[in-house]
Amino acid sequence: MHVIITGGSSGIGLALAEHYLRRGDHVTIIGRAPARLADAVNHLTRQSPQASTRLRAERADVCDGLRLRAVIEAACEAFGPCDTLVTCAGVVSPAAFERMEAGKFDGQVGTNLTGTANAIRSVYPSMISRRTGRIMLVSSGAALIGIPGYTAYCASKAALIGFAEALRMEAEPHGVAVSICYPPDTETPQLAAELLLRGEDAAAIMGAVRPWPAAKVAARIAQGIERGVRHLHFGPSLTLLARFGPMAKPFLYWWFLRQQRRRNGPLGNAQPDAGSADSNSAS
Repeated sequence: MHVIITGGSSGIGLALAEHYLRRGDHVTIIGRAPARLADAVNHLTRQSPQASTRLRAERADVCDGLRLRAVIEAACEAFGPCDTLVTCAGVVSPAAFERMEAGKFDGQVGTNLTGTANAIRSVYPSMISRRTGRIMLVSSGAALIGIPGYTAYCASKAALIGFAEALRMEAEPHGVAVSICYPPDTETPQLAAELLLRGEDAAAIMGAVRPWPAAKVAARIAQGIERGVRHLHFGPSLTLLARFGPMAKPFLYWWFLRQQRRRNGPLGNAQPDAGSADSNSAS
């Protein structure tokens, strides 16, 4: 089996690559940072020395659809057509909306939403023609609820829900399975950078839940793909939020705004300006 993973050079994507290589599959990882890709290859070959002939690392930014298609075509010539695609590439830049540069907003939407579509577009025609294939979109728990300081991230990850559901309606008659997952905070380089920028209001609504290890998230994603799960959630709180969100969120927002007023006064507390936490993997 040939598994292609965007954002495969670190975090969840790298853990997935390790999982599939151990299983004996051919794996192509795609990332945009050459140094990080090289580190990923070294890590994966140390873990599974015999897997070096079943691993490819390709440099591409998922926002560059032409480049992405070219490297995926090269990988498919080497390893055969893509059987499973996992779209892990993602970026998050926490900042209050009024302080967020337009480029940072557009960059998150471009990578998280359009970049996902670019990756799928590169393998989807072949899957349809072969009447087989599996696609897993990696969204985020942030897709399930609005979080202050995460306007672009929440919007781009929530948009993947509508995209996945619409695509599934088109894909299933052709034998192609489309799934989406909503990982919680996960121990990745991206999260480590993001936490330095996360504001107090965001931390209050997201709680103090301990991040999941990347390997545990990856194993659950791989299991969900095998089982054909359409929506994959992690932990009881995110599962309940996904299933009962329309009823629960009005009360959650009321509680949060009340706590926010107590902390910051009626005008709230502006988030500090922030940079970008980008590691080509979802958190």
